[in-house]
Amino acid sequence: MQKTLFSLSVVLAASALALGSLAPIAVLAQQTQQPQAQQTPASPEQPAQAGPAAPKAYNAVPVQPPKLVTDPSFAAFRKQLAGIAQKKDRPALARLVSQRFFWIPEDKDVADRKKPPIDNLSQAIGLEGRDGPGWELLAGYADEATADPDPDHAGVLCAPGEATFDDKAAEELANATQTEPAEWGYPSSNGLEVRSGPEQNAPVIEKLGLHLVRVYPDDSPLAAVHSDMLRIVTPSGKLGYVPTDSILPLATDQVCYVKEGNAWKIAGVFGGFGGPQ
Repeated sequence: MQKTLFSLSVVLAASALALGSLAPIAVLAQQTQQPQAQQTPASPEQPAQAGPAAPKAYNAVPVQPPKLVTDPSFAAFRKQLAGIAQKKDRPALARLVSQRFFWIPEDKDVADRKKPPIDNLSQAIGLEGRDGPGWELLAGYADEATADPDPDHAGVLCAPGEATFDDKAAEELANATQTEPAEWGYPSSNGLEVRSGPEQNAPVIEKLGLHLVRVYPDDSPLAAVHSDMLRIVTPSGKLGYVPTDSILPLATDQVCYVKEGNAWKIAGVFGGFGGPQ
């Protein structure tokens, strides 16, 4: 399906961030923890940017969650990959990387064919050293059971899968609310409870269906204390709070897999930490 302006904007926002981040939701979540005093003041030549548009009611655009991969061998492979990531076992991981490994940070494959595939994967997701962040990211991807076929690589599945929605309706939604595509995500489950405050015992004010949800930054001291909660705008226009990990991004970087013979391999990475140095 051809991407419209809304979808392309979401993808561009996601590709600007490091692999494994829940882009763009994670960025907005981080903004909720930053007091205004820490923000860089605008210079005389650069006027201060306006804050987010005021909360208002909006039409709920339905979202179809990404599809699960039901192949039992894929589940077994992910379990194996999770164990390797937990042990930070680079030799074992190297055996699971396809010789045709690709790395596409933006619009072209930058994998160095002169290097072993594991070296390209290591650079793409940050596996260098015992404490490289890539091991934790890899464990997170191993836990992801959704994936989509890659139209440009036969037999390749890329995870996590992407949610589907009406792009035209989403563009109209962004225009009506004066928001950017990167301000939107969707609930991880139907019936997600929205609370009036960031405290776990705050009253429930609304429940969310599977539709686009606007994330609304919160730089208050209370938000900094409750960093595990995310402020959102409900379709009725109310401000409320949900667990940060309960709102999923519309697009993020992906790790891809391919079945070679009877064995799954890591086929490539879309996104990552930028191109070769």
